[in-house]
Amino acid sequence: MERARNQTLPLAEVFQIAEGLNAAGQRAQAAELYKSWIAFNDGNPLLHLVYFNYSVTLRQLGDIAGSIHALRACLKLDPKFGPAHINLGRALEDCGLAGQAIQQWRSYAEATSEVTPDRLGHRLMTLQHIGRVLEGAGILEEAEAALWQAIELQPDRTEAGQHWTSLRQTQCKWPTLVPSLHVTARQLLDAMSPLTLGCYSDDPLFQLAKAYRYNKSLVGRPDLRGFPRKPPRQKSGTAQRLRIGYVSSDLRDHAVGFALSEVLELHDKSSVEIFAYYCGEARVNDPTQERIKRAVDCWRDISAQGDEEAAAQIFADEIDVLVDVNGYTKHARTKIFAYRPAPVIVNFCGYPGSMASPFHQYIIADEHILPPENEIYYSEKVLRIACNQPIDRKRQIGARPSRAEAGLPEDAFIFASFNGMKKITANCFARWMAILSGTPGSVLWLLGGDAGVNERLREAATQAGVAPERLIFASKASNPNHLARIGLADLFLDTFPYGAHSTAADAITMGLPVLTISGKSFASRFCGSIVSAAGVPELICSGPDEYVSRAIAFAHDRQSLAEIRESLQRQRETSALRDIPGLASRLEELFWQMQGEAERGETPVPDLQNLDIYYEIGAEIVLQNIEFEDDHSYRQRYLEKLTEWDNYAPLARDSRLWSERKA
Repeated sequence: MERARNQTLPLAEVFQIAEGLNAAGQRAQAAELYKSWIAFNDGNPLLHLVYFNYSVTLRQLGDIAGSIHALRACLKLDPKFGPAHINLGRALEDCGLAGQAIQQWRSYAEATSEVTPDRLGHRLMTLQHIGRVLEGAGILEEAEAALWQAIELQPDRTEAGQHWTSLRQTQCKWPTLVPSLHVTARQLLDAMSPLTLGCYSDDPLFQLAKAYRYNKSLVGRPDLRGFPRKPPRQKSGTAQRLRIGYVSSDLRDHAVGFALSEVLELHDKSSVEIFAYYCGEARVNDPTQERIKRAVDCWRDISAQGDEEAAAQIFADEIDVLVDVNGYTKHARTKIFAYRPAPVIVNFCGYPGSMASPFHQYIIADEHILPPENEIYYSEKVLRIACNQPIDRKRQIGARPSRAEAGLPEDAFIFASFNGMKKITANCFARWMAILSGTPGSVLWLLGGDAGVNERLREAATQAGVAPERLIFASKASNPNHLARIGLADLFLDTFPYGAHSTAADAITMGLPVLTISGKSFASRFCGSIVSAAGVPELICSGPDEYVSRAIAFAHDRQSLAEIRESLQRQRETSALRDIPGLASRLEELFWQMQGEAERGETPVPDLQNLDIYYEIGAEIVLQNIEFEDDHSYRQRYLEKLTEWDNYAPLARDSRLWSERKA
C-alpha cells in the first residue's frame, strides 16, 4: 500500500498481488490496493485496466454500485474498451435496468460498426500473408507476431495456427502452445498439422485421428463424375509390365530425392514401368532431379496443373499402383489421390504416419517402425520391407575436415544432433543438458538455426547450469561437405518424439553411432529402424532415463563406443540399410501383390470408424503433456475414455481398441 501511494509499485505487480489476494479469499484487501493505486497513479496510461480489475473485485464483494462507478471511470479513460461495455451492461441488467443495459451495449456495437465480416476476413487474410512472407524471409519473430494476431481474430480458423505452432517449434520456444484470453490450448492443438503434431507428441492414435480430420478439412469429397471406377487391368501371369506412378514434390535435391534416386534406377524394367509425377517447385541445374529423370520411363511435371487435371493425366496413363511420396508434407497434392486415378494407392517414403484417408489402401513400412501389434494405429493395410529408409550409395562425399577446421575442440567428447530445430523439445533439451552435466568437458554440436534460436538455446543451457560455449552450432554446408564432417563427432543424440530419418542414415553411413529412443509412433520409431538395419540395435534405448545414462556411460568409456564403430564398419556393405537392390526387388514384389489383390477384388478398405471419438479423447490426453509411457498404460488410458464415451452413447466397434472383444 505504501509503494502504491509512493508511485513505486509497477502495474504488473499490482495485478500479481491483487490476484494472489483474491485467490486467498482476501478480496477486500485487493480492492483497497486497487483503490489506493488508482488514487495516487492517475497519470498512468493503463489506468483504465486497473479500474476494470477493480470493478471485477468490487462485484465479487457484492458492491454493484461501486463496480458500476469503476466501469464508468474505465470507459471515460478508454471509450472503446469492450470488456467494460459488456460488464457495465450486465451490471445494469442485474439491477433491473434492462433498457439502460441494451443502450450501453448498443453504443459499443455502433462504435465498432466498421468491424464487418468482410473486413474481418480481409484483415485475417492480410495478417496471414504478412506471416507467410516474413517466415519465408527468415524474420521469424515478426512472422509469429502477425500470425498470432490472425489467430486471435478467428481462433477456430486453422491456417494461421498451423504455421504459428510450426514457427514456435522452429524457434525452440517452449512451451509450444501458449493460450490466451481469446485462444485456448485446444484451439491451438486443433490447428496443428499432422506433421507438426509428430514433433509434439508420441501418440499414434491421436495422430491417426488428426490425419483423418486434416484430410476431411484439406481434401473433402471431390466431384468424381469425371473419374469412373474401372476394374484393375488383368496383368498377373502375363508378360505385361505393371505401371507404377510415384507422385512427389521432392524428386530433386532433397532428402526424399536422395533416398529414392538409386531405388528408381534399380527397378526391374522388365517387370515394372515407372512414371514420375513431379509436383514441386521449378528446378534448374538440379543433378538429383536430372538423375531421376534418366532413371524413370516417363517423367511428368504436374506442378502447374490443377488437382483434377493432374488426376486425369494419371488416369489416362493407366497407372496400376500409385505411390504417394508426400503424405501431409510441404507442397503435397493429396486431393489428386482423392479422385482415385489408379486402382491401388500406396503411402510410402515421404510421410511418417498413416494418411487416415478413404483412398490410401496400403502403407509400406518395416517391422521395427510398424510391428504387428501397432497396426491398429494405421488405417491402411501394412506391407513390409526390410528397412524404411532408402539410401543412395552413390552420393558424393567431400574431403573430411579436421576438428579444428569444423570449429570443434580436438580432444573433447563430441555429442552431435543434426536434426532440424523444430524436433528439439523442452524435454529433449533437458536430457541433453543432463548428459552434458554428467560428462564434464564434452560439447554438443548442433546444426545451426536462426541466430536468435541459437542464442535462445544458449540461454536455456545457462539456466540448466551448463556453460553456453559448450553448445557449438554448425554452419550451413553443401551436402557433400556436411556428410564429410558428420564423422568428426563421437555420438549422435537423437531427438524424441520425432527422431532422425535421413539424418540418422547419413550419420550411420559416415560411421557415427546414433543413440535413440523408440516410442509408439512412426516418427519416434524411424531412427530405431535405421539403427537396427545397420546392425547395432543395442543403440535403441527403452526410455528417456536409459538414454541419458547410456550417453553418459559412452562418454566415460570410449572403448565401448569404438567397438560399436567397428561393428558398423564391419557390417556396412552387408546390412539391410545398404541393400538397395534388395529393397527395389522387394517393392516390386509388393506392387505385384497389391495388383493381385486388386484383380481378385481383395483391395483393402481403410477402417475410419470412430476416429472423431479418438480425436476428442486424444486431444484431452495430449494436453496432459505425458511425454513417454509404456504401451499398456497408453492403451489403458484410451480404453477408459472409450468406455466413458460408450456409457454416454454406445460406440460402433472398430479394428483398433474398441474391438468386439473389448466392447
